[in-house]
Amino acid sequence: MSTRFRISTERLDVAPVLAALELDARNVGEGCGALCSFVGVVRATHKGRRVTRLEYEAYEPMALQVFERIAEEARQAWPAVHVAIHHRVGTLAVGDASVVVVAAAAHRAEAFQASRYAIERVKQIAPIWKHEYFEDGDAWVEGAVADPDDADARRVAMERACA
Repeated sequence: MSTRFRISTERLDVAPVLAALELDARNVGEGCGALCSFVGVVRATHKGRRVTRLEYEAYEPMALQVFERIAEEARQAWPAVHVAIHHRVGTLAVGDASVVVVAAAAHRAEAFQASRYAIERVKQIAPIWKHEYFEDGDAWVEGAVADPDDADARRVAMERACA
């Protein structure tokens, strides 16, 4: 598996992901003219309830395969794009980064679109589950429910990415 795809209990840092992806994309096609990053962060509230922490679980071997699949889907739509996806598991505090998605492309439009597409697909198909803890209780958040081969789910992700 590539270092572009990672499940980790360690804190996420976008800087090394950006640097590695830029290096990967530098000499491909027109080169790397744009890097777009998305960092998902644990919010302090959810649906009016104060969050105390989150716990993420993942089926790591499958999640890494799904990340690679998402990157390949992005390359089908934007042929020269490179995508990296890192997701944290374990206990996260408010303000911690839970997911980092970076897309590198020759032009900004493709980088923005591929990054948005990738996070939408992570939410749809990655085997990652979130347990939210609040001041007044806890709740599991429904994880990925779409079939990776579901064309309608891919279409929705693409519409969101290109909106």
